[in-house]
Amino acid sequence: MMKSREQGPQNQPGGIIYKLLRIFTVIKPGEALTIFLLGSNVFLLILSYAILKPLRSGLFLTSYSSEQKAYMHGIMAIVFIFFNKAFSRLASKVPRQKLITWVTLFFISNIVLFFILDQLGVPMATIGPIYFVWLGIFNIMIIAQFWGFANDLYNPEQGKRLFPMIMAAQNIGAAFGFSIAFFFVQKLGLYPMMLLAGGILIICIVLTNIVHRRELKIFVEKEKSKQDKKADDKDEAEKPLGKEGGFQLVFKSRYLLYIAFLILTLNLVNTTGEYIRDTVFKHKAEETIQVDMADFEKAKSEYLSKLESGFQAISGYLAIAIQLLLVSRLFSWIGIRGALFILPLISLGGNFFIASLGASFMVVQWAKIFENSTDYSLMNALRAALYLVTSREAKYKAKAVIDTFFVRAGDFLTGLFVFLGTTYLAFNPERFAKLNIFIILIWLVLCYLIVKQHKKISALKEQERHGVAR
Repeated sequence: MMKSREQGPQNQPGGIIYKLLRIFTVIKPGEALTIFLLGSNVFLLILSYAILKPLRSGLFLTSYSSEQKAYMHGIMAIVFIFFNKAFSRLASKVPRQKLITWVTLFFISNIVLFFILDQLGVPMATIGPIYFVWLGIFNIMIIAQFWGFANDLYNPEQGKRLFPMIMAAQNIGAAFGFSIAFFFVQKLGLYPMMLLAGGILIICIVLTNIVHRRELKIFVEKEKSKQDKKADDKDEAEKPLGKEGGFQLVFKSRYLLYIAFLILTLNLVNTTGEYIRDTVFKHKAEETIQVDMADFEKAKSEYLSKLESGFQAISGYLAIAIQLLLVSRLFSWIGIRGALFILPLISLGGNFFIASLGASFMVVQWAKIFENSTDYSLMNALRAALYLVTSREAKYKAKAVIDTFFVRAGDFLTGLFVFLGTTYLAFNPERFAKLNIFIILIWLVLCYLIVKQHKKISALKEQERHGVAR
């Protein structure tokens, strides 16, 4: 694994970037510029996604129900099976920087295609479901490959210190993006907003290649790490990954399999919560919008997009505060393993309030804001940090499979539960919250199992490192 080692006066203890980052975390000389570039990259990635996400509510919920939205996740899970196979094959043939560049260009071309379809007069009811599935794939793949890249640059000690700062940039990008969508979606329209997001992604490609070339150059110029005698050959970063597929890697490792089921369970709880929120928000929109039928659909679409972007903006700004003020401290106080239990406990509390107090707009909105902001900040940092003790193949391929297929498998189960609950069991939002409480208990058990495996793997890594050092 190639380690981050920077040079130059701007990165010395007196440098501006170094001094700024040092306020928020423990950062060593030589690490500042790459962290700044990676932070800028993920800021723009999430900015583009945050612009695109609220448009989904406008395009889909205008013509379809919250139940149908839950069912769409099942289709997404099936699509991911084929997408992951294609991604794994590409990752085995090209270096990491080309992998990230080509995948990002693919998504940019899709954005242009959506714009063209609108210009050709294709109705919103047709574009909506396609955009819904596409956005689910885009969101997870674009972030999974970024964090695979970040994991490839840093060792566990560096990741524990530096990932919270990168995640802070991610949360700032989310808050800014949702704010942009909130203020401009009704002025510019849905499809021009898509093109804006596509332009931002082009900058992300440039930043990825700058970081790759910079780190490769530094690695080539320096001798192998004196702290890690098992540092890879200098051309390691240019090598394609091994031939094993992502699913193979997951199912042959107990640690990765536990992570996969944890992510599935987390997303099952989250998506069921999103169904509850969508139901409440849609009722709110229908009560608020009072126009003639000719304008009702357009007004409802724009109002839902604005309601969604406002909700996400509040969650994003709260996530920034949590990221900057708490995450790195929590990692220091209770470690990655202890922090793993925080989100399920917050989610348990939120669903308890919905189940006991009722699914009113205010209760549901704030329960989901606290849950989502913790997910966007602490849990996202944990999801990245859990792979620091794994192989390069796991960081790209296994992580991509877990963050795509297993995430959407959780969504698929939500669709199944929603179908059974609404069709046969007459479930209301409060009963779905009670179902979530039961699932969260399983989530907590999975956290315990991951902690045990993480301890074991970390101990083995430490023994190997000391053995080589001797």
